[in-house]
Amino acid sequence: MNATRLPLSRFTVLDLTAHRAGPTCVRQLADWGANVIKIEAPSAINKDKGGLTGARHGFDFQNLHRNKRSLTIDLKSEGGKEIFFKLVENADVVVENFRSAVKHRLGIAYEACRERNPRIVYGSIAGFGQDGPYGKRPGVDQIAQGMGGLMSITGLPGQGPVRVGIPICDLTSGIFLAQGILMALLDREVTGEGQWVHTSLLESIMQMLDFQASRWTMAGEVAPQAGNNHPTSIPTGVFKTSDGHINIAASGNNLWLRFCKAIGHEELTTNPDYVDGDSRSKNRDALNMTLNEITAQKTSQEWIDMLNEAGVPCGPIYSIDQVFDDPQVKHLKMARPATHPTLGEQTLLGQALNLTATPEPERLRPTPDLGEHTDEILAEIGYDSAAIAAFRDAGNI
Repeated sequence: MNATRLPLSRFTVLDLTAHRAGPTCVRQLADWGANVIKIEAPSAINKDKGGLTGARHGFDFQNLHRNKRSLTIDLKSEGGKEIFFKLVENADVVVENFRSAVKHRLGIAYEACRERNPRIVYGSIAGFGQDGPYGKRPGVDQIAQGMGGLMSITGLPGQGPVRVGIPICDLTSGIFLAQGILMALLDREVTGEGQWVHTSLLESIMQMLDFQASRWTMAGEVAPQAGNNHPTSIPTGVFKTSDGHINIAASGNNLWLRFCKAIGHEELTTNPDYVDGDSRSKNRDALNMTLNEITAQKTSQEWIDMLNEAGVPCGPIYSIDQVFDDPQVKHLKMARPATHPTLGEQTLLGQALNLTATPEPERLRPTPDLGEHTDEILAEIGYDSAAIAAFRDAGNI
């Protein structure tokens, strides 16, 4: 195990992102060792009052932008553009999530970067795509949840559209873009050239529809809201206990037989209304009512112990604090410490991936303050103290 080297440590990433989708992409690269330079507007322009992800020292911003260095540049100034393109010459990746037209207006789109460095991989996220009828529209997570169909299948039957409890379009588009960037870097090893990689909130959430989408494209079925019930596998859902609720997944004939034996009601297996998957689906409501009467007789933990012993998938339904108190979550080390020079000790969310030879560090580097590394980074690309002072006097940094 190499405790110092991380798999992306040979790559330099220029981070032009804001809000959540773009920073989610860059966080994937930064956490695995990329030299990420977060490019932000100077303090005279950047009022740092917080946006969609809150104030800079708030929990959201701090969790999104760890493991980076911060450089301030006014990209609207000629001096700022000079610095940016000098960085591009020696970088591997640029990531942005401006509205699609903004990068062209600033003169920093893929074509301009490619002229300075043909090996550059340029990653973009937009609301609905880089072109097309909606290419210039602004897009945010909840709008994409609605347009992508997700809100129509979320929630209890008949209650109307419901948003998912996390910004899932932002998060998935960021993760998909990180995957695309890594593929482009691999392809560059063959071709010697970079390319433009882009996705959108809309495309990403449509891919996440998965079997619910193929129900329409292949079977012509429009998926309805199913609430806590699995839309096609019965019984799978939320069941009452004497002290709360648990999830149980007992679909498929083998699991169904095992489940009925574990709960002491094997007579259900011979009931013609529940004898196979089709009949259980047809009579879902009656079956759920019967099962809820049974599960209400014991505590959640009693059922979890019994069903796990029988090999039937089940589990508690936690609040967020209970999640982090679970012994398995503690074992997985999903909460990682960091020390911020101003905020002190922090606990940030770890990565879901596990690499045996180059694992995620036990401690994360905290989110930098605005422009914290400006002089350091400019010196690395060849500017002396006089040049840096001149940039600062001109308001370029």
